Amino acid sequence: MNLIINQTRNLHPYHLVDPSPWPYLMGCSSLITTIGAVIYFHFSNFNILYLGLFCISLIMFLWLKDVVRESTFMGFHTIATIKGLKMGFILFIVSEILFFFSFFWAFFHSSLSPSVEIGVMWPPKGVHALNPFGIPLLNTAVLLSSGATVTWAHHSIVNGNRDQALKGLTFTVLLGAFFTLLQVIEYFDTSFSIADSVFGSTFFVATGFHGLHVLIGTIFLVICLVRLNYSHFTRSHHIGFEFASWYWHFVDVVWLFLYVCIYWWG
Repeated sequence: MNLIINQTRNLHPYHLVDPSPWPYLMGCSSLITTIGAVIYFHFSNFNILYLGLFCISLIMFLWLKDVVRESTFMGFHTIATIKGLKMGFILFIVSEILFFFSFFWAFFHSSLSPSVEIGVMWPPKGVHALNPFGIPLLNTAVLLSSGATVTWAHHSIVNGNRDQALKGLTFTVLLGAFFTLLQVIEYFDTSFSIADSVFGSTFFVATGFHGLHVLIGTIFLVICLVRLNYSHFTRSHHIGFEFASWYWHFVDVVWLFLYVCIYWWG
């Protein structure tokens, strides 16, 4: 009976995923994190938030472990499967574009026609915007450089040069971490907070969510660096790294719009 089932599974090029507890558990962990965030906002208690973040990290590790095993060691990621994965990831990037579009919409809605409540001026009266030619410009150079190094790593993988790929990916991870550090320093250097009118709200929400995406992208690249070190990627099969590089270039482009619109123009 098992032989018949296995033969039936091999009659198509697609990967039918086995039942997994990780999507359900990840949803529960996200709910705990959200509840923890609400409790922190109201009572300044981090405990449940930390618990939720720990559960998300643990389940993400276990889930990715299953994905790596299915793709690298079990050979389930066929050409047809990879095509579907690419389509899904492209749709994910499109949803992220719309996500950031809403922040730009809020920013331009407030800045192009300032209301009486903020002094009919932009930036609002009493708010001193950051110098765009200081840390923000340095961050722009850092992130653009990381885009170049991740492309270097990608071309090295395609050409079968593992050492160069490791160097390029290592530089990318370090630049991503340096960007995050500069962003934290910048936040401490601001003279306004998220509560200082619509300017502070749009600035910290837009740049904060971008910083979160940079942090997620850096973790994504660290995982790829570990997998590359263990020779999981080949010249023809490195879909995990492709997704990481796509995501990183998306983060690059969003930052360029943030720098031009919010830091320089705004």
